[in-house]
Amino acid sequence: MDFFQQQDIARRNARLLTLLFLVAVLLLVLLTNLAFAAFLWFGQNYNVYTGGRDGLSGFLYYFSWQRFGSIGLAVTATVGLVFVLKWLQLSTGGKVVAEALGGSRILPQTRDRLERLCLNVGDEMALAANMPVPAVYVLNGERGINAFAAGITPADAVIAVTRGTLIHLERRELQGVIAHEFSHILNGDMRLNIRLAAMLKGITFVGDVGHILLRSSSHARSGLSDRRSNKAVTLPVLGVALWLLGWLGGLAAGFIKAAISRQKEFLADACAVQYTRDSTGIGDALKVIGAYLPGTLVHAARAAEMSHIFFGQIEHQLWQVFATHPPLEARIRKIDPSWDGRYIQRKVQHYQAEPSRPGAAEVGVGRAALVTAVLTATTAGDRSQPQSSVADCGPSPEELEAQTAARFALPVAFVEHSHNPLGAQALILALLMGEEDAVRKRQLELVGAMNVQGLEALAHTLAPGVAALGPGQRLPLLELCLPALKSMSLRQYRAFKNALLACIQADRRTELYEWCLFQLLRHYLDPEFLRVTPSRARYRHLGKVRKHLQVLLSVLARESLEDAAGAFALAATELEVSGVELLPPEQCSVSAFSKAVHELASCYPLLKPRVLKAMTRVAGADGKLTTTEREVIYSVAAVMDCPLPPEPDWPLEPEN
Repeated sequence: MDFFQQQDIARRNARLLTLLFLVAVLLLVLLTNLAFAAFLWFGQNYNVYTGGRDGLSGFLYYFSWQRFGSIGLAVTATVGLVFVLKWLQLSTGGKVVAEALGGSRILPQTRDRLERLCLNVGDEMALAANMPVPAVYVLNGERGINAFAAGITPADAVIAVTRGTLIHLERRELQGVIAHEFSHILNGDMRLNIRLAAMLKGITFVGDVGHILLRSSSHARSGLSDRRSNKAVTLPVLGVALWLLGWLGGLAAGFIKAAISRQKEFLADACAVQYTRDSTGIGDALKVIGAYLPGTLVHAARAAEMSHIFFGQIEHQLWQVFATHPPLEARIRKIDPSWDGRYIQRKVQHYQAEPSRPGAAEVGVGRAALVTAVLTATTAGDRSQPQSSVADCGPSPEELEAQTAARFALPVAFVEHSHNPLGAQALILALLMGEEDAVRKRQLELVGAMNVQGLEALAHTLAPGVAALGPGQRLPLLELCLPALKSMSLRQYRAFKNALLACIQADRRTELYEWCLFQLLRHYLDPEFLRVTPSRARYRHLGKVRKHLQVLLSVLARESLEDAAGAFALAATELEVSGVELLPPEQCSVSAFSKAVHELASCYPLLKPRVLKAMTRVAGADGKLTTTEREVIYSVAAVMDCPLPPEPDWPLEPEN
């Protein structure tokens, strides 16, 4: 699957969406002017018993171009303001969307078997998609089988599943659903979906104002003595008009949303087959949904405005004029052309909804609730989750950790420590420990200055084992630590980030490996705690970033220390950009390299794979990749928000 081309298509769809949005706003301005003219005509020139005195000409009298401009400016400003506010809210990261829909974050140290299974499947799909594991949320109050991915970039992306998904799907079916959501992350669909939701809110806000006017007018009529006057009925007329305008705007936005979203679902299903290498997983998940009574329904209060981001239709077709997802049968036949039309029957598991956020279960707790809880505990034991499920829960948490350790060839102890914030911090700090005793002693003192109990001792204990890791093990270890590091507080993260910088500077020099590690952590953790503005596509041609390409490729070529000129020539041929020359060593500093990478992140999606391919040409000029070269390529790809193909597909030169 060409994800770069799909990202470029998503960008073109965003332009189309913007154009249609402007057309919808223009129509909204026109209809609002008509509604306002009708409001004036109805209030001043219309009698309930005799009708209008001047007919149509009287109505047109209240429609003026001067008023058209004023109302148009007011409507446009209102829609624009609501759009900007909604965009600022949703663009802070996928966790905002997940929490707004009632999601609870699954912590890496959870002992719930179903949640551990979900995290393990997320690890597997992240490995297949060649990207770090995003945070995973669960919508505990939802019985329907559904899921979604949200965020602006892969760095702030999250994946959420409903409790019904965890309970009623087997492991391979859950793999298919989560792989489907991973494809939305890599295809660039998430940013388009968030923009669409913000635009939809801007258009339908006019209808919300109309609803408020209707409610206020009902209270006004009940308390006024002149309720029979013509003026008393003008406010509800205006409210109805604005409500209808909002409804029409929502209808137009729904049409746009359906037109863009439906084909994306077919593509995501195909990507799920690619990631899992099994068409029965996603296919059987859809067949289970077809026979499951709640289907993919989601009842969260804000689910309707985000309906296009879900795995399946969240409302019954009777309540939606334009479906945001293709018919279930069509999706199944795309994956399994020989399907016989039979769905997979599963026994419905009844479960008690868990609180969707900490403390939610405490609201309204009184004496009766306390007595009920005691009786339930004494008679039925712990029923916070079902004791058995039709879903294949797989191995125990301990066995899952052993499998993860075997997959990445890491010690089991490292995997266990990566699941809690303290252990994850210690592992990352151990990755930066120097080889010289004096440097290591200074770094441990800096760690101790953080005043985190046990961190210095744990980092000192883990350092020898981390130093013994072989090629290709450091990056997987870092990625395993990311979910636990994201559960820190803002104050803890700032202290941890400052300690990282201090440890890097302890030997008064910055190695390329240290830059890679810090950039990966900063890129994936900053959006969790800070407001980060993602890079925007500004460069359409590689010729505009010639200088930055020279720095990037020169640093990588000189890292090989063998035939830098020959390796650089291979990359220059790949790029087909004139005037690119190997720079002298004094111009190949780490700071210049960092600046070049961040500028290249602003290239258009179809240019980024060419840059990464040129990098692999340089690094693989001798037919092999060193640990540092591999980490540099992964780090640059992360900063550029560009997915990498599987390593066996990298264009390396044959060994001599």
